[in-house]
Amino acid sequence: MAAAGAAPRFSVRAIELFERPVVLRLPFRFGVVTLTACPQAFARVTLEFTDGRTAAGAAAEMMAPKWFDKNLALSNEDNFDQLRDVLLLARDAYLADATPASAFGHFARHYDAHLAAAGARGHNPLLASYGPALIDRAILDAACRAAGTDFYTAMRGNLAGIGAARREFGGLDIDAFLAAREPAAAIAARHTVGLVDAITAADLRERVGDGLPETLDEVVATYGHRYFKLKVGGDIGADLARLEAIAAVLDRSAAPYFASLDGNEQYADAGAVALLLARMRERPALTRLTASILFVEQPINRKTALDADFARTPLGLPVIIDESDGSLDTFADARARGYDGVSSKTCKGLYKSILNAARCAQWNRETGAPRYFMSAEDLTTQAGLAVQQDLALVNLLGITHVERNGHHYVDGMAAYPEAEQRDFLAAHPDLYARSHGAVRLRIRDGQIAIGSLACAGFASAAMPDWNSMRALAHPKESP
Repeated sequence: MAAAGAAPRFSVRAIELFERPVVLRLPFRFGVVTLTACPQAFARVTLEFTDGRTAAGAAAEMMAPKWFDKNLALSNEDNFDQLRDVLLLARDAYLADATPASAFGHFARHYDAHLAAAGARGHNPLLASYGPALIDRAILDAACRAAGTDFYTAMRGNLAGIGAARREFGGLDIDAFLAAREPAAAIAARHTVGLVDAITAADLRERVGDGLPETLDEVVATYGHRYFKLKVGGDIGADLARLEAIAAVLDRSAAPYFASLDGNEQYADAGAVALLLARMRERPALTRLTASILFVEQPINRKTALDADFARTPLGLPVIIDESDGSLDTFADARARGYDGVSSKTCKGLYKSILNAARCAQWNRETGAPRYFMSAEDLTTQAGLAVQQDLALVNLLGITHVERNGHHYVDGMAAYPEAEQRDFLAAHPDLYARSHGAVRLRIRDGQIAIGSLACAGFASAAMPDWNSMRALAHPKESP
C-alpha cells in the first residue's frame, strides 16, 4: 500500500469542458422546480507526469437547476449559467499552477481559493464545489489509466494521495480506512417517488406510451425495487394522503421493503418534522410504511437546518443533511446538532465523500455503536460516465443501496449516438441492457450489477462521443 506522499505526481496540462442536452421522458419535481430538460456537463483532462508520460481522463455530471441554489428569483437558465461559471472558474484555477502534485494535492491546493473566487461572484459553497467535483473525477480517471489500474485498487492503495494536505483530513487514518474497503459486485437501487409522480394509472392525465414504466406500481413490477425514497412537501395533510397512496402500492409486496423520507427542505423546524412522524405513526394505513423508514433526509431549509437541534427534538429516526452540506466541515458541525448522517454525491466532490465516510468510521469506533452513516443520494446521474463513477464511489464506501432515478426520468441512452451506446453496452454488459430501442441501465430484482466497473480508469471502459457535444457555453453576463 502506498502512503499518501508516494502517490504519482503530475501537472494538469489541459481541461476541456463540454455539454449536451438531456430531455426527460417524465417530468420530475423536487423542492420548488419541476424539471423537464437540462444540460449534462463533461470534462476531459490531460495530465503530464513527472516522468514525461501523459494520460487523459473524463467525467460527467448533470447540471440540475434549483438544487445548488434555490433562489426563486433565478430561472433554470440562470442556474445553468451558475454551474457553467463555477466549472470555468475551477478549470482556470487548476490550469493556473503547473507545479506537479498528486490528484488529491491538486484538489487541496485550489479548494479554498476556488471557494473564495466563487463566493465573490455570489456562488454558495455547495454550488462552488460542483466545478472541482467534476474536474477531480476526470483527473483521477486519468491517473488510474496511467497506472493501468481500476478505481477500487487505486483507492485501496491511496493512489490519489489523500492525506494531511487538508487539515480536515488530519487525525483520520485515511490509508487504513481506504485499505479496508471491500467493494461488492452489486448494489440495490432506491427508487425515488417524486412529488408529481404517478402512483397508479389513475393518477396519469396521459401516457408517454413508450412501453417503459410510468407509475410507481409499474416501476415495482418492472424493476423489483425493495428500496424507495419518498418525497414529502411540508403540508402534513397532503403528505399523509400521498404517503397512504404510496403505502397501498408498496404494502402489496410480501417481501420486506425499506424507505427513506426526504423532507426536501420543506419543513419549518424539527418540531414540524416530529409532528409529521407522529401523525404517520397514528395512521393504521401507514403502519408498515412507517416501520420501513431507515432515515429522514434534510427536512429543514439549508439556511436554518444547522440551527435545529435534533438532539433536543429526537424523531426516533436518524436524520441526515444533504443540501446543507456545503463545506468540508459541515458534517462535523451537523453532528453537534444531533444529525446522524450525510449524503454522498459525486456532484459535491469525491474527496468530501471519502472524508465523511472516514469520519463515520472513526466516530462509530469512538462511540462503540454504528450510529453515524452515509447515504447515497443522486437521482439525476445519467447512463455512461456519470452513473458509473457515482456507483463506483458509493460502492467503495460500502453503501449498500443508492438513490437511482436517471434511468426512469430519461429514456436511457436514446439521445446518444448509436456507436456510443454500443460501446458502453459492450464494455459493461452487466450494467446495461438494450430494450425499447435504446441502451439503458439494467435493474433486476431491485439490484444493479456493477462488477464491470472494476476496469482500468475510474469505472468506465468506454468513452462518450465527444463530437456529439458542444463546448461548454460561456455564462451570459448579468444585466
